[in-house]
Amino acid sequence: MKYSSKSPPAEPGRAFALRRSEAPGASTRSHAATPARGALASLSLTMLLSSLGTSIANVGLPTLAQAFHAPFQQVQWVVLAYLLAITTLIVSVGRIGDLLGRRRLMLGGIALFTVASVLCASAASLWQLVAARALQGLGAAVMMALTMAMVGEAVPKAKAGSAMGLLGTMSAVGTAMGPTLGGVLIAAVGWQAMFLVNLPLGLLALAMVWRYLPVDGSSGSAGRAGFDLAGSLVLVFVLAAYALSMTTGRGNFGVVNLTLLLVAALGVGLFVRIESRAPSALLRPALFQDPVLRAGFMMSALVTTVVMATLVVGPFYLAGALGLGAAGVGLVMSSGPVVAALTGVPAGRAVDRFGAAAMTMAGLLTMAVGTLLLALLPASLGAAGYVLALVVTTAGYATFQAANNTAVMADVRADQRGVVSGLLNLSRNLGLITGAAVMGAVFAFGSSAAAQGLPRPLAAARGMQLTFAVATLLIVMALAIAGVQRMRARRMAVASR
Repeated sequence: MKYSSKSPPAEPGRAFALRRSEAPGASTRSHAATPARGALASLSLTMLLSSLGTSIANVGLPTLAQAFHAPFQQVQWVVLAYLLAITTLIVSVGRIGDLLGRRRLMLGGIALFTVASVLCASAASLWQLVAARALQGLGAAVMMALTMAMVGEAVPKAKAGSAMGLLGTMSAVGTAMGPTLGGVLIAAVGWQAMFLVNLPLGLLALAMVWRYLPVDGSSGSAGRAGFDLAGSLVLVFVLAAYALSMTTGRGNFGVVNLTLLLVAALGVGLFVRIESRAPSALLRPALFQDPVLRAGFMMSALVTTVVMATLVVGPFYLAGALGLGAAGVGLVMSSGPVVAALTGVPAGRAVDRFGAAAMTMAGLLTMAVGTLLLALLPASLGAAGYVLALVVTTAGYATFQAANNTAVMADVRADQRGVVSGLLNLSRNLGLITGAAVMGAVFAFGSSAAAQGLPRPLAAARGMQLTFAVATLLIVMALAIAGVQRMRARRMAVASR
């Protein structure tokens, strides 16, 4: 296999045979046959839609509580139903895309997301809205799982880093734009508008995917009978139990949380047993023997745990220690997504030029500097000091994400791209869920312990320092994983000469 001079060769001897050249029935279409720019624009729009669906509803929760006369504990399911659907189903739908054809499933996912958005806007009760949001989350899971999987079919390999960087930018744009757009639509039209806005965007995405993405080959239907239904159902059950254990109780870890966590652990054992015997396993055990994939998933989970700390802990520090109002907190917090949006494309181009391994290390080192600044940040620097540290952390994250996504998806076999992309997205979602619970608990512990002898602003500052000291340790762990992986790749390269 020939590699571009700007793209480092895949690691020799990867344990799990995922290379494109080994794919049964792999497509031999020339990239020139597909309008790469139109295909990439299609994938970018689907990424924007799914991330917008995640962030736009948060700002509407107070309005929905008034509209449906419901307490926060019930209204929060408008957000949780969407996130749970994505988290529990993203691996399974990725595998279905591998078996049935990614383009046709992508079209189905966008159509479901669009129809579900209309159902959300027309909901007559809160629980109808929650059910429609779960359907919307299923559509979003399809889009998230298949967007990265289709990069290999949409753009040349030498440009994969740039494509991943652009997708990261669109995800950040959707996250940053959601609260602002949702607030404007609610004020101008009503809460229904924050869901109806997806109708024109969804129709446009359908038209673009139909027009620009390559048609599925005949090999896409070859494995229809091989879908692992039992393993998929158990995996959905395990992920739902874990996600609920991390989100139930609003930060108070009690008996219900512990029970759900134990159920999830027992479910993992059952899932491993099923997969070891299944003729067409959803996740073959050999997949996790691949050092590139294993390292990529682990680093993604660690890094997104840290990213969630900035989203969960940041507002408490800004309000509690610096005394900022809601508008000031929102303005400061928006600097993170803005930096991610601006950094994504340049980071992707750097990955194409310098290689995924080098840019993974660069991104993690930058994140370590940012989290260390947050841990050592004196309150006297005010919001400006926080913004500086957050900008460094977010720029590092955008660089890491482009590099890690490129490395994981670089040589995945054509009939496995969907499930691997689903796993990569799953590791990110699990990191976000875990970060919200664990890092929030660390902040609560640090600030409550300090509050016994300090005023409230200083207590919040101490909680912030402890949280990001732990975050720095997590990034150091990710750096160690990246370092070991890089040394192993060099040894394998020398041995293969």
